Amino acid sequence: MRQAAGPVMARQVGEVLGVDVSVRAKLEPLRGKLVGLADRCWLRKLPDRWFTTRL
Repeated sequence: MRQAAGPVMARQVGEVLGVDVSVRAKLEPLRGKLVGLADRCWLRKLPDRWFTTRL
């Protein structure tokens, strides 16, 4: 997240982490983890499904 120039989507995070983003079932757990981090205030979830750092 901090390497990104701005807000990113779960698909972009998955590409960097090496997750097969063409399969939705592989992407949903990652999206859930990002939402969990946003709930814990480690990330910020924007209304349009984008994520960014809290800093």
